[in-house]
Amino acid sequence: MKVAFATQDLQRVDAHFGWAKNLAVFEVWPNGYSFVQTHSFDGDLKEDGDEDKLAPKIEAIKDCAILYVAAIGGSGAARVVANRIHPVKVAQAEPILDILDKLQEVLKGTPAPWLRKAMQKGQERDINFEEEV
Repeated sequence: MKVAFATQDLQRVDAHFGWAKNLAVFEVWPNGYSFVQTHSFDGDLKEDGDEDKLAPKIEAIKDCAILYVAAIGGSGAARVVANRIHPVKVAQAEPILDILDKLQEVLKGTPAPWLRKAMQKGQERDINFEEEV
């Protein structure tokens, strides 16, 4: 499962989604994780009400299941969720590697229902109603 992190310093989740200079993407499994890529953005990212700045960010992470942020506005959250990405707000700046370690441990156990659903992003759903009769 791919996970994105809104970051200014490439080390911690320390950025508002709309203001983030970088979105770091990792692939996460129960037994490890690996860095995929960093998407960098420039311009006046702090301008509130500029919804155009969100489109390239959402496009960059459209294959991610989870997005960790320090904050996210209502319209940004709605657009992220509409793309089947689950936003997670961290209470304070937290190292990305610490979050990855915690997430990996959760995946080894019994993840919460929202996380199990997020893990299925990009997979075909196999629904056979005839078997349920």
